[in-house]
Amino acid sequence: MRNLLITLSYDGSCYHGWQIQKNAITVQEVFQEALYKIISEKPDIKACSRTDSGVHANMFCLSMKLNHQIPPERLVGALNRFLPLSISVLDCVEVPLDFHARYNCKGKRYVYKIWNNPIRDPFLRDYAYHYRWKIDENLLNKSAQDFVGKHDFTSFCTDDGRTMDNMERTISLFTVERQGDMVTMTVEADGFLYNMVRIMVGTLLKIQQGKIPPDGIPKLFEQKSRNHKGVTAPPQGLYLQQVNY
Repeated sequence: MRNLLITLSYDGSCYHGWQIQKNAITVQEVFQEALYKIISEKPDIKACSRTDSGVHANMFCLSMKLNHQIPPERLVGALNRFLPLSISVLDCVEVPLDFHARYNCKGKRYVYKIWNNPIRDPFLRDYAYHYRWKIDENLLNKSAQDFVGKHDFTSFCTDDGRTMDNMERTISLFTVERQGDMVTMTVEADGFLYNMVRIMVGTLLKIQQGKIPPDGIPKLFEQKSRNHKGVTAPPQGLYLQQVNY
């Protein structure tokens, strides 16, 4: 028995997220089909995260235990042969048997891209959120610093029916930067709740619109209510950028 850590990159616009679903094509399903063609095994796969429909990943990690003795470098080449062009295997290494892609993760970094121009760019339709009105990146970058630190993020997540226990997360970085018409929000934390990044982005856009005061984020933390949050930004601008172990 061996345990392999595999790093993927994928275009999420083609899929209904990572995790297998009954009536939709997902990244995990396509990956497992390609893997079975190579090793004729169906190992138990542990993923670092669960990306939603339309969300992309520049770095996505999974661990899996298997009996097959194919060398990691050969598995990379074989998987990339059978996988569609929307998914790439970047790396594969052998790790200890007790390694778990999710539970051993120390933190993640997400990037959210906003095309900030009155005119849409058709080539960015699935890869950035088109926001027509002028964004003051300096204003939002200053407000975003209120997210940094350890907080209860109850007000910044979606209730998906799962049992909620510890809602505290620690954000170590949150920046809002502009390059031309592209505004990029980058956030890094020890963990994220369901839709947390997209709701934080939506909250900042509410600040831009004047519907939430620039110093209003601490008050939202205090309310600990999902009824007091900004809108959830669309998924196509979101990228899982980095996974830290």
